[in-house]
Amino acid sequence: MSSPNKQKEKDKHTGNVFVVSLAFADLVVAFYPYPLVLYALFHDGWALGNTQCMVSGFLMGLSVIGSIFNITGIAVNRYCYICHSFSYSRLYSYRNTLLFVALIWALTIVAIVPNFFVGSLRYDPRVYSCTFAQNVSSSYTVAVVVVHFLVPIAVVTFCYLRIWVLVIQVRRKVKNEDSPRLRPSDLRNFITMFVVFVLFAICWAPLNLIGLAVAIDPARVGPHIPEWLFVVSYFMAYFNSCLNAIIYGLLNRNFRNEYKCIVTSVWVTRLFMTETSRAATDGRSMRSKQSLPPPLNNNESVRDRVMKE
Repeated sequence: MSSPNKQKEKDKHTGNVFVVSLAFADLVVAFYPYPLVLYALFHDGWALGNTQCMVSGFLMGLSVIGSIFNITGIAVNRYCYICHSFSYSRLYSYRNTLLFVALIWALTIVAIVPNFFVGSLRYDPRVYSCTFAQNVSSSYTVAVVVVHFLVPIAVVTFCYLRIWVLVIQVRRKVKNEDSPRLRPSDLRNFITMFVVFVLFAICWAPLNLIGLAVAIDPARVGPHIPEWLFVVSYFMAYFNSCLNAIIYGLLNRNFRNEYKCIVTSVWVTRLFMTETSRAATDGRSMRSKQSLPPPLNNNESVRDRVMKE
């Protein structure tokens, strides 16, 4: 039988699988769509063909929907871990956790596929990228905002509100208990993921609200949406993918330590390569100096040297 502390550590590591999945969702846009956006920006238009446009839009959608679904999965996982700790080990075994993550990505793909039938993945010259076009189908845009944003936000809000209620109750009773129900490390991890959720909601709310308003009354609302407002809300939404790594580094001690190790290893490797290159250069210089004839002294002329040779 494993001790309670070992079981707690094992349970916490299974929850980290969702964090890795969220990190993968954030990285998807960095590997393919963002370089294409820069290419279109430098060329003042899309010059890569319709296939590349579809692939870029698909991967952008994969990243966005994968992020919100993973954030929802993390919230449900933290809710079960903190509020239903007795049944957590059975529900979130390592095998079940992998199945939950696989289910998240399967639902993500299912949620993106209808874009190809509706034809809503198009190049938008305002943001130099192939993305979801809000004005193609009003009903589909409403469905996207509801299923991809409002419902997940409602689920995450419910989970975190229940956790906050438990945290407040624990803090009130912590002085009277020798072994508090909520450990400081669990609280820090919860706060980290809560901040991730809040920033996601803040970054994505303007773009989704614009899409919902345009979908409800395209003829009246669409022409009155300023272009700068759409562009700012769009780039603010996709900038959210860069924030999660910063949040982890600021609020999570383990991530800070790993960041320091990475920076240190990169710096040490750079110094090692520099010193190795410098040593090789010095060695070649010494060998070239040894191969040269000895310098002339004051009593020996060039002519005498030639005559001796």
